Parts: sequence; structure tokens; C-alpha cells
Amino acid sequence: MGAADAVTGAGLAAAASVAAGSSAADSSPRADSDQVRFGGMALANGVLLHGPTRWAAAVRTGDGRIVVRSGRKAVFARGPLAVLPGLRGIARLAEAVAVVAAVRRALPEARLPFFNAGTLATALAAAVFGTRLRRTGSGSFASELAIGLAGLVPALVALRDGRVAAYHGAEHKVIAAWEHGTDAVDEAREHERCGTHLVAPMLALTAAGNAALRRHGVRGPLAEGAVQLAAAGVAFELVAWSDRNRDRPLASALQAPGRLFQRVFGTREPAGEELAVARAALAELARAEGLASAT
Repeated sequence: MGAADAVTGAGLAAAASVAAGSSAADSSPRADSDQVRFGGMALANGVLLHGPTRWAAAVRTGDGRIVVRSGRKAVFARGPLAVLPGLRGIARLAEAVAVVAAVRRALPEARLPFFNAGTLATALAAAVFGTRLRRTGSGSFASELAIGLAGLVPALVALRDGRVAAYHGAEHKVIAAWEHGTDAVDEAREHERCGTHLVAPMLALTAAGNAALRRHGVRGPLAEGAVQLAAAGVAFELVAWSDRNRDRPLASALQAPGRLFQRVFGTREPAGEELAVARAALAELARAEGLASAT
């Protein structure tokens, strides 16, 4: 298990956050218009949002200014990759990674929540823990799950900064307000399409897949990478199904870990300053996509 594997939990959590709305970023009308749904993620000092073809980000700088940028979104979910189960989820996650890279280039002031000294130190500790456990452990589902959970600790460290959780809540609120035609202040800080819903099934599926590899004597980064991609694709389909079938008990159970994570760790009620940044990102995305002005 290398350093890249150690930050799997944090990295996938970041990608999943961007992909949260990507799972529903295709045309889906609001109650009062034909406008599409948006997705996004929290930054350490702002909010990144994206639609079908564009992204927009707004950050608050150290001197209190709000800086906004937007650009064209790389779209990989085309043709078969947009419709084939499993592959479409991987394509959406690839789009998420590309969006984050584009924001970093266009908006140097943007600070990613997972790239700071504390989070990186925690990721290194998770790498050491995972390496030792894999060398001494049985390769069972339980030990593989423990390695996966350790990979999530850097994400929890990043969210310990209340600003990240507040911007996450602000992101959810403005997206919900856009979809419902309401004021963001009145919306809940949790969202049913948050990428946190992907994390639990991805962890469980990855642990099961890696345990199966160990039982058959298969090792190496290529095999483990293939398991992680497969787990991401299947998890995407499970979350998409649960979003379409929210009234079913199984769907509610699948979403329960994500709801709990949002409520306890992932979000905080944003103040007016965080909401102002999120609203700026929303207005810019609506403009870039050529849609009606955001409320």
C-alpha cells in the first residue's frame, strides 16, 4: 500500500463531493422551470459548483473580497460512457477530478480542503498504518475495511476546520434553493445527492474486493486500482438507484450513513459570509451555462 492508496479515503471523498450532483447533473427540471440540477463541493475558502457543461467557483480571500471564476467543464460521460452502468459512474468521477484541476489553474486563490499540513500528515500516518496492517493482517474483510476507514481520517481532519463544513452546508443550501426555487436560508444544510452517500458502499465494496484478491494470492497496485474503480462504479449505481427510490426501505438504508456523516461531520450551518460566497458561485454558474439568473 503506497502513499496514494493511503489517501484513497480523502481523495475519493473529495471526488465524490464534486460528483454528488454529477449523478443528477443531467437535465432535471425544477418545479417552476426547465433548468438543470447542479453539483459541487466545498473548498477551504469557498464553493465550487458545476453544471452539465460549465463550472464556477467563488472564494473569499484573506482581505475579505469574493473572487469568482468559471470555465468549461471536461465531459467524459458521453456515448456509451454516459449510459453503461458502472462505467458512467467512473466517468463522472473522472469529470470531478478534472473540474478540481481546472479550478486550481484558473483560480489560484482557491484552497482545497485536503491539501494542508495537518491533512497530509494524517494521510502519511494512515499510509503507515495501512502498510503495517496489510503486512501483518489476515487480509480479511475486516482488516481491509479497517485500512479503508483509516484512509477516511484525513477527510475528517480537513472537516475539523469548521469553515470547510460551513462552506459544504452553504453549497448544499444554494443548490437546493436553485432546484426548489426558494431562498437558500430556508433550505437544510444536508442534501440527498451529496457525494458522502458514495463513501460507505465504496469502502465496503473495496474491502470485499481486496479481501477476495488476498484469498487468491493476488497483490499489486494494478489489481487494487481495478478493485477501487469497480467499487466506485457499483457504488455510483447503488446511490443513483437509492436517489430514484427514496421511498423504499433499502434506499433509505443505503443513504443512512451519508446522512449521518453530513449531519455529524460533513456540514455546519453557514453564516451569511459563507452563503454570500456560495450565492456568487451559483450566479456565475447560471450565467456561464446560459440559464436564468439564480435566486
